[in-house]
Amino acid sequence: MDILDWAQKVNYAVTVCDAEANIIYMNEASRQTNSHGEDICGRNLKDCHSPQSWETIRRLLATGESNIYTISKKGREKLIYQTPWHKEDGTLGGLVETSMVIPPDAPHFNRG
Repeated sequence: MDILDWAQKVNYAVTVCDAEANIIYMNEASRQTNSHGEDICGRNLKDCHSPQSWETIRRLLATGESNIYTISKKGREKLIYQTPWHKEDGTLGGLVETSMVIPPDAPHFNRG
């Protein structure tokens, strides 16, 4: 079984890039969300993002930090989570981005 087989079975977008920001994996939800169903693996994220977004991606790849935010797109709220992944030797392998719809009636719990 391929390590990313699970990602084809979830109902949110999963996109993975390598340390040079080349797209190396997109699940079907990612292809539908980000490239109108087209498989753009092999392309660089710089080609698909605004200069401001590209600077964020470069920073994440340089620092290994995560980036979490919400957006409104096509009338839906989404949670975007970008986080590094690491190779077996511990070096930064690239980034994983998940993008999921936040239902308008999603409950919020304070568990402090």
